[in-house]
Amino acid sequence: MEPLMRQIMFTVDVEEFDTALEYGHSLSINEQLAVSTRGLRLLTDRLAILPVRATLFTTANYAFHEPDLIRKLSATHEIASHGFYHTTFEPADLLKSRRMLESITGKPVVGFRRARMGAVDEADLREAGYRYNSSLHPTFLPGRYNHLKAPRKPFLSGTILHIPASVTPRLRLPLFWLSLKNFPFAIYKNLCLHTLRADGFLNLYVHPWEFTDLSAYAKIPAYVRRYSNQRLLDRVETLLRYLGPHGTFQTMQEFSETFQHTLKA
Repeated sequence: MEPLMRQIMFTVDVEEFDTALEYGHSLSINEQLAVSTRGLRLLTDRLAILPVRATLFTTANYAFHEPDLIRKLSATHEIASHGFYHTTFEPADLLKSRRMLESITGKPVVGFRRARMGAVDEADLREAGYRYNSSLHPTFLPGRYNHLKAPRKPFLSGTILHIPASVTPRLRLPLFWLSLKNFPFAIYKNLCLHTLRADGFLNLYVHPWEFTDLSAYAKIPAYVRRYSNQRLLDRVETLLRYLGPHGTFQTMQEFSETFQHTLKA
């Protein structure tokens, strides 16, 4: 068995289910929230069995509508900011979302991830009181972004620690939620393990709405809807059990504190 030195971060972007809107469905905000809540409860119940502590990047809008659930989950998992709303972003949202999440959980919120891995100004992050940012996806996604020249590993810029989403070392294949669904699972597991061994860390992310039955939303492409509900829960559990012997599960806050302590040592 390998020494438990490598660090695994399993993260969840807790947000309104506006993905259906992107593909032409008409959903009320209440239905968007309800879909995410069903999935979040299913996922965190499964994580409790393992047990794995995750980082939940949560929009303030979602937390405002589900304060009891977020407060309860904050006892086990880290709550970080995913902005105020998932569909829009303003620099002022950084501080507003952090303050609302802190008022609900009663705990400091030190991390941020922008919706859809959008860019965010470091000065705005510092001014809003954040310590780390996990908004960088160092790969190429057609129609979204091209970050093939960006660092793949965590790096400190001023006082902000950037923790990129994991991609494979050479080809920069993304290991995000769509890969979990669409890559052959045996290959995906091996890519995750290879990246963990090569980089010493793994930063994976999913969304709670993926863990509900998405069959009613037929306009959403099959590559987004596949392996939803129990099938995806089983796939995540199998993946985390597979990775567990090769590293330690940490929240991003724990990782960032360890990383910065190492730099000072």
